[in-house]
Amino acid sequence: MSQIEERAERVLALTKRLTDALLGDIEALDRGRPAEMRSIVPEIQQLLSQYAREAAAVKSHAKILPSGTRAKLTDATKRLHDALARHERRLTCLRNASEGMIRAIVDDVERKRRVTRTYGPRPGVRAPGAMLYNGVA
Repeated sequence: MSQIEERAERVLALTKRLTDALLGDIEALDRGRPAEMRSIVPEIQQLLSQYAREAAAVKSHAKILPSGTRAKLTDATKRLHDALARHERRLTCLRNASEGMIRAIVDDVERKRRVTRTYGPRPGVRAPGAMLYNGVA
């Protein structure tokens, strides 16, 4: 087995491990347990950087790989990209729901703190706005 074929086999193994980690994250999010996500573990982060290096090396020599190995790489990469897309959609939905709940709480607090206008000579004092994660209400 040539050196490029060995690298391709390493890329296949890394791709499978990363895909499994992403699918595990999706299952953890579906169960409502984001603390069980594996993609935030340092080991997976190291796998990602190793995958990037190995995949770049294999990509530059993909034309000389046997067609069977190339087909396996294409299939594994497609599965990884599908898992990444599902993972991204799931995280986006959760982030939007979380931000929506925070916005609703902030709006409710603002509504309760809002000072009504008085008929006196001086206007009512307005309470300071609630702080949000990336802005001010």
